[in-house]
Amino acid sequence: MSDKLKKIVLAYSGGLDTSVILPWLKEKYGCEVIAFAADVGQGEGELKGIEKKALASGAGKCVVADLRKEFAEQYCFRMLKAGAIYEHVYMLGTSIARPLIAKAQVDCAKKEKADAVAHGATGKGNDQVRFELTFMALAPQLKIIAPWKDPSFELTSREAAIEYAKARDIPIPVSKKKIYSRDRNLWHISHEGADLEDPANEPKDDLWVMSVPVSKAPARAEYVTVDFRAGVPVGLNGKSMPGHELVAALNALGGRHAVGQVDLVENRLVGIKSRGAYETPGGTILYEAHRALEALTLDRDMLHYKQQVALKYAEMVYYGQWFCPLREALDAFIDSTQKNVTGSVRVKCLKGRATVAGTTSPKSLYSTKLASFTMGAEYTPSDATGFIKLFGLQMRGRGKA
Repeated sequence: MSDKLKKIVLAYSGGLDTSVILPWLKEKYGCEVIAFAADVGQGEGELKGIEKKALASGAGKCVVADLRKEFAEQYCFRMLKAGAIYEHVYMLGTSIARPLIAKAQVDCAKKEKADAVAHGATGKGNDQVRFELTFMALAPQLKIIAPWKDPSFELTSREAAIEYAKARDIPIPVSKKKIYSRDRNLWHISHEGADLEDPANEPKDDLWVMSVPVSKAPARAEYVTVDFRAGVPVGLNGKSMPGHELVAALNALGGRHAVGQVDLVENRLVGIKSRGAYETPGGTILYEAHRALEALTLDRDMLHYKQQVALKYAEMVYYGQWFCPLREALDAFIDSTQKNVTGSVRVKCLKGRATVAGTTSPKSLYSTKLASFTMGAEYTPSDATGFIKLFGLQMRGRGKA
């Protein structure tokens, strides 16, 4: 194959980075650039006019793929079933979207007979890894172009990118006054940069996009019942609906009550600590509901071992290792654990919190008679005497030493 590239497919969001990277790629490589935009639920505001903007910026073609249903049901819900949360609180909204976007981008590149794929992730972040691992796993023959890691790429700051865009009359969604780096999809929105780069700064009330500040949330609670089948959310309040519509409905509800706001200093894969604010209103409701249903339907050993698996699963999602055999093997285990995770969970949303207000399941392992303080024929208290003696034998022996 000739060293000269004929066609590049760029992961295009219409945001600041990819808006300037598109013309830069044309200037650098002198070939056709196709803008690939993925609809993963970021909203009409971000996608409105994106094709017109891409073409005006120099794209030979703009492809927009609706991935919302697949994103919710095959990515977010798999992660939900695993119980994967990175570093205690991050629900991996950006992390889980990247493999799907990159996969669809590869499909586009194959269809368009492109010989290269490009992304706008920086050389400091996690997204570069997520995109490139997916490219490598699914299409190792494609050349990967990452402008931020190219020594000739002069747009090394957001301020420089803004000036570059202005010089070429490229419309951009930010200004120098407020240049948060945001990533939004159906599952969440992230906020980084600007005043957030100093961990001593509290997130401002006007930072939040999907939700209201806690101080402005209503004082009256709102309830919702989430219906699950084999660990998968299938409906709200008894009404069945596809995954992307279900998440969107919970986002609206949770957002009204400031549910799912997180301020986190996290450990990036490359070794840098970064600070971000995240909003995951619908996802937070689902995690709380799913956790409650598992508590009712999984036996102790299964639940405890699955909690260990969840830590590894979260790392793999965060590190971009979605398309690898281990993740697929873990999914097989997780699916096995979810066979009886069926039922309904009522969740109460109030002042930034989502709390469980009742759980029912036809597969429940909970026994009122066994749990009751009233002694009955189901349990003989004296049996515990021998059990405790044997269980504590080593401790007793050590105490005598």
